[in-house]
Amino acid sequence: MSVDIVVNGQPQAAPEGQTILGLLHQLQLDPARVAVELDRRIVKQPRWSETVLEAGAKIEIVQFVGGG
Repeated sequence: MSVDIVVNGQPQAAPEGQTILGLLHQLQLDPARVAVELDRRIVKQPRWSETVLEAGAKIEIVQFVGGG
């Protein structure tokens, strides 16, 4: 079973019980190089593995890019 969520403004389905960390792995994003906002609140990295995404969740993922 899956739940409908929104990631960076794009609707998508996530497996029921999916965590933020699981979503990052699914999207092939390096957890060390992103910040995550869930329903307009920043979620600190230590909580990603325990924060389950519920139906209707709105997630914003910002990637850090090096450069100069």
